[in-house]
Amino acid sequence: MMKKTRGFEVVGNEFRKYEDVSIQLPIRGDSGSAGYDFFSNETVTLEPGVKHLFWTDVKAYMQTDELLEVYIRSSLGVKHLLALANGTGIIDSSYYGNQGNDGNIGICLVNWGSEPVVIEKGERIAQGIFKKYLIADDDQVLHQQREGGFGSSNR
Repeated sequence: MMKKTRGFEVVGNEFRKYEDVSIQLPIRGDSGSAGYDFFSNETVTLEPGVKHLFWTDVKAYMQTDELLEVYIRSSLGVKHLLALANGTGIIDSSYYGNQGNDGNIGICLVNWGSEPVVIEKGERIAQGIFKKYLIADDDQVLHQQREGGFGSSNR
């Protein structure tokens, strides 16, 4: 059996937001792409100044010294003035399988343009890049284990 290092899985059925949708796991556009593209599971019209949280029904597993950074796809940012509401998404290794939502990755887009933008079901909306990170010599943590889901680190 192969040891899992990093990758993506569909969240457990009890945590899925789209039970009737066949979930597309993130993929790279080509062999030179750093980012794994995330797909929308719904069709949404984003009016100017409005944000929407897209649940992917996907979770990411990785090593404890890694994270997944989530960015807007450049074509959506440049052509349509869409952005991630939080700038850059940070998915911690401890988010995987958490008791709140099983690690379901949510991607919140906001329309900073002056025209409505339609995001189609199946459209690529963001990209995630796995990265290593370093720990300081005098590292201290608030909690030994994660207890919360989306937007929570034990808050």
